[in-house]
Amino acid sequence: MPDVRMASPQGKWILLTTVLGSSMALLDSTVVNVALPRIGEDLDANLSALQWTVNAYTLALAGLILLGGSLGDRYGRRKIFVIGVVWFAAASLLCGLAPNAGFLIAARTLQGIGGALLTPGSLALIQASFHPDDRARAVGLWSGFGGIGAAVGPFLGGWLVDGPGWRWVFLLNVPLALLCVPIALHHVPESGGGGSKHGRFDVLGAALGALSLALVTYALIEARDGSLAIVLTAVAGVAAGIAFVYVEKRRADPMMPLDIFASRQFTAVNLVTVCVYAALGGFFFLAALQLQVVSGYSALQAGTALLPTTVLMLLFSARSGALADKIGPRIPLTVGPLVGAAGLLLMLRVGPDASYVADVLPAVCVFGLGLVILVAPLTATVLASVSVARAGLASGINNAAARAAGLIAVAALPLLAGMSEEAYRSADAFDDAFGRAMVICAGVMVLGALVAFATVRPLPPDCRRPECLHHGSVTSPPLEGQRSRGRLEPGD
Repeated sequence: MPDVRMASPQGKWILLTTVLGSSMALLDSTVVNVALPRIGEDLDANLSALQWTVNAYTLALAGLILLGGSLGDRYGRRKIFVIGVVWFAAASLLCGLAPNAGFLIAARTLQGIGGALLTPGSLALIQASFHPDDRARAVGLWSGFGGIGAAVGPFLGGWLVDGPGWRWVFLLNVPLALLCVPIALHHVPESGGGGSKHGRFDVLGAALGALSLALVTYALIEARDGSLAIVLTAVAGVAAGIAFVYVEKRRADPMMPLDIFASRQFTAVNLVTVCVYAALGGFFFLAALQLQVVSGYSALQAGTALLPTTVLMLLFSARSGALADKIGPRIPLTVGPLVGAAGLLLMLRVGPDASYVADVLPAVCVFGLGLVILVAPLTATVLASVSVARAGLASGINNAAARAAGLIAVAALPLLAGMSEEAYRSADAFDDAFGRAMVICAGVMVLGALVAFATVRPLPPDCRRPECLHHGSVTSPPLEGQRSRGRLEPGD
């Protein structure tokens, strides 16, 4: 049984290194959007290249995050976590040295692989190391500090872009890794491992899932060409997705057991997750561009402008979760997306020379309020919809679904909104397309509210988790680990 106490020096070192590791991946999920206009200018990149700068990372992370959790189970969680941190830092260095857009996109893909290794491991190490009496507090602190990192991310990114340059958005990860790795090696106990006792490794399933996402994403981003090759790519992506489902259904030890979707509640809440995080991904990709390209904000001003969304989540998610415990998840999961949709429609007021107080602040505050209402109940409902033994797996699937939704949104939204390859170089053209995009995002949020209202049912008692209540990331739901049968489920 794990016996590290929170008050001990070792407990503090474990918390520090896991927060540092997860913050690296979290920061790069939030700060890069702020840097996109400067990256496009310096590397002479078109809109497709900027989409891939975001999506190359998200694609690798979404496609491999479940596999990353399973690797820790098999080969040791500390070992995989440290490998992930080193891998992520090396890829970050390549990003910072990128001579052109193609090199940057390739390096971002490598970053995503590192993120898939370290992200599940950071929480799994806490779950596997701390005494049961201290585990809830440790997880709450881990989530809270991660939320603070998410809040600081856009501000820090904007300061770096306007100051030493956008390359330092990536280079900053190198000293963080140099601090994180020695602490992990000296103070974090190893857990997991055991080789083949967890069954065969689902490499084929992971490859098919990632391939399907990659091909569909490519087809959506390059669809402006309208060529036969793009159509064939889309068809191949769908075929890879079907093959993924077939493989997962037939394998004895699949990465994503399909029988978990036998729970109607689990399936329904994941549909709500897809709607909400698709809108989120599209909003944060385009909002930072809109504020800089159209409204004339600096990178620092644009990053700071979006801070209230995350700050509101940090301050009030716990209260929202407590309220949902009393009234059930159906109302929060219906009202939250509707309030978020209202915030997105308020973004239509953000145009040339937009006033922050009169135009931007009301929109991001209303949008943030919608997230406050829905995020904690959404995660709690996912965890409560399956058995305790599968809570970690359920959380990993929900997290991957959210990231995949954001990936598809960033790929599809510019196409649906009619943005040309050079739209972000023209304030008028981008402003027009941004308005259409916000209406689409609001519509997707409303769809999520309708799904929640029609399908979500009351939760069983005592389903609250500390990581559901203290959460500040706007890129994905919090991961949750659950010890069962002597191991952590994939995705912990």
